[in-house]
Order: sequence, then structure tokens, then C-alpha cells
Amino acid sequence: MEPKASCPTAAPLVERKFHVLVGVTGSVAALKLPLLVSKLLDIPGMWKSRSDPVLHIDLRRWADLLLVAPLDANTLGKVASGICDNLLTCVIRAWDRSKPLLFCPAMNTAMWEHPITAQQVDQLKAFGYVEIPCVAKKLVCGDEGLGAMAEVGTIVDKVKEVLFQHSGFQQS
Repeated sequence: MEPKASCPTAAPLVERKFHVLVGVTGSVAALKLPLLVSKLLDIPGMWKSRSDPVLHIDLRRWADLLLVAPLDANTLGKVASGICDNLLTCVIRAWDRSKPLLFCPAMNTAMWEHPITAQQVDQLKAFGYVEIPCVAKKLVCGDEGLGAMAEVGTIVDKVKEVLFQHSGFQQS
């Protein structure tokens, strides 16, 4: 049985636009990626123009404020070092620094107390980002001390405050 012409999946390849997401891991076979992508681009209807969206840039443009909650130790280190190897870190790296970026550290107390953590938090503050400090409590792992993400109410209040300061957002 042949598909009906009105069915979108039955449209000829040249009439459809295809979106192929290629995931690449650390295998040595990744050396074949340039050839694979060039062959994929030969398929009619594949992306070939600069007008297609770039997700991390579109997200940066769309948002008035970026809130990273929780910000774990790994991502804190990446952002402080300028590493952008996933969507979130790419958005942060491309962030318009005239708009507020708030971050809520959350990690084990021993990780929080490591000397590199204070340096990394200070680096984010030097970029103009706003810290919503972690709090002390008994953590899921059983340790007690600083490292827990700020309470939700505290975070929401800070977001409202910053939005009000930056854009005239009316607090209720």
C-alpha cells in the first residue's frame, strides 16, 4: 500500500527539511565525523544555510535572566575555566553579561570547603554573575555543614529582586 500524498512523511525528500542530531563520543571512530557530516549534508533537505537557529544563542537571546540552580562543583569548575562542552555551559559562555545571571552552588561540604571552590565562585562573581549562597544543613550523604543549595523561597525572592532592579518587573 502506498502512502497518501497528503501524509507529511510521504513527501519527497526534496520537499521536506530534515533535522539530524549527530551525537559524538570519545571513540577514535570520531575521526570519521567530517566525512559522515559531509555525506549527510548531501541528502536533499538537510541544513545548509546560516539562517538555521543556533540553540545556545537563541536561548541567550530569549531569556531575560539566567538562573543556574543547582550549580554543582563540576559545572562551577567548567564555567570558571571557560569550558563549554554542553548546552548549559555554552549558554553561560555566550551569555549577554548586561543581563543578570544568578547561580546557586550546591555540593558536598568537603567539596565546598576545598580552596579551589572559593576561587571559582570569585571568578564567577568577577564575570558579574550573582551568587545565591549555599546554606548549612544535613546533606543527603549524611554530612553536615555548608554546601546545600539555598532554599527555594530565597532563590525566588532573589530572582524577583534582580528582575525588578534590571527591568522594572513589578514585585507582588
